[in-house]
Order: sequence, then C-alpha cells, then structure tokens
Amino acid sequence: MIPSEFQSFIPLVLKACIEASEAIMEIYETDFDPSIKNDGSPVTKADLLSNAIIKRELEKTGIPTIMEESVNSPYEVRKNWETVWIVDPLDGTKEFIKKNREFAICIALVHQNQPVLGFIASPANKEIIFGGKEIGASFLRFTQVDQAENWKAIHPKTETNNPLKISGSRSHHSGNDLKFNESMRQFFGEVSFIKMGSALKFFDLALGKADVYPRFAPTMEWDIAAGQAIIEALGGSVVHAETNQPLRYNKENLYNPYFIVQTKPVIERLNK
Repeated sequence: MIPSEFQSFIPLVLKACIEASEAIMEIYETDFDPSIKNDGSPVTKADLLSNAIIKRELEKTGIPTIMEESVNSPYEVRKNWETVWIVDPLDGTKEFIKKNREFAICIALVHQNQPVLGFIASPANKEIIFGGKEIGASFLRFTQVDQAENWKAIHPKTETNNPLKISGSRSHHSGNDLKFNESMRQFFGEVSFIKMGSALKFFDLALGKADVYPRFAPTMEWDIAAGQAIIEALGGSVVHAETNQPLRYNKENLYNPYFIVQTKPVIERLNK
C-alpha cells in the first residue's frame, strides 16, 4: 500500500521534473564541456544543475534522498530509513554528450525497500511517465513549469507486439543477451530489437512499444527504481535475472543485480 500522504507529493515531483528538464535543455543547446568523475563516468553542468533543482524540491517532503550526484549517507545510516527518494538527475549522460536526445530524469519513492512511486522525464521530448501500484500509470506532455496538459492514464496492452519487441541498451551487449534473445525467439517466434539509451527504454515498455528488456550489465539503483514502480503499476515486473524476485532498493551495495523487465502480456503468455 502507498500511504496516502505519498500521493500528495506527485505535483511537487512533476514540477521538479519539469524545472530540471528545462534547465537540462538550456545547457544541451550550448557547447558544454563534460568532466570525468572518480569512477570514470562523465558528468556535466546539466547533471549538477538538475541534481540541485530536484534536491531542493524533494527536501520539502522531509524524506531523505539517495542521488547519483550527491554525497550519500553511509549504509549504517540509510538502513534505518523506511522511506527514501532515489534519484538520477540525468540518466544517460553519455547520450546527452552525444546530443542524441536519449537521456532522462529518474525519481523514485522507495518505501520498505520497494519502489512505490516512479517518475521518468524525457527533457528532449517534454514528456513524463509516472505511476505506482496504487494509482496506476500516467503520461503527460509539458511546455513550461506552470503549464502541463491533463494527465492521461496509460492502459497496458493486452497482447504482445508481433513480432515481439526486445528493448536493449545502445552501449552494453553480452553473451547473456544473445542467450536471452534466443530463448525469446524460441518461445514467441520472430523477434525484433529496439536500441535505446537511458531509462527511456521504460517509456517504450510502458506505452506498449516494447515487450521485454533484459539487462546483463552493471546498473545502479537510481537507474531503474522509477521504472520498476511504473512497470509494476501496469501489471509488469522487474525481476532478478536468476531468482525471478522483484528488485529491492536502499541496499548496502547500490549496484543492481542483472534483471529482466517484462510487460503484463509477456508475463501472461509465459505463464500459460
């Protein structure tokens, strides 16, 4: 169950997504210079500005945060948090640097280690998907901070695409991906592939443009917590690739295990 007070945070988080999106796109249109973090990954002014905007808004809720571009509390502190925001202020920084528009903002509210609300914004497309099990999933387009169209409920597809559409990373591939794709081909017949950067893959899954997304490469909790909340709201799942159990968050190690995302029609066909 999502405590009712959590649902009251939705307008605040949507506002944060829109403000951060506009700030990101202002920098996107300039000749910015990326820097390299200690872990070897790139960071830009857009990452940091988005982080500051979102952190400012989420602090109003009184709930602690785990954010990619912030210094996070040690696990000895975090393990006592029943509820936490998990945030990637600019998912797909490499795609942002390439200027291919395939980057996103991810914000998840995690309660008792499970994502109960998720928000994914596409700054370049001016779109947001959000949802949770108790409220379903919705889609909106925005133009300015104080101007957004009415939310539109997302209704899960009742059938898989034909051919089955497998979403995958534009940058990461492995032998496990090939094995998984072959298993899908044997069960569903013909399959096709969609290559997409960042959490925008969850847009395709939520809107029925893709059916399944296997990930056999490293990711962090902030990369997929929001997507899990949205996909579960639509009857789908995000599960551990080996145990088939839903992923959990605010772990001591913030890396995710390898996982598989399945939409509701895929689950139903596999369980027949």
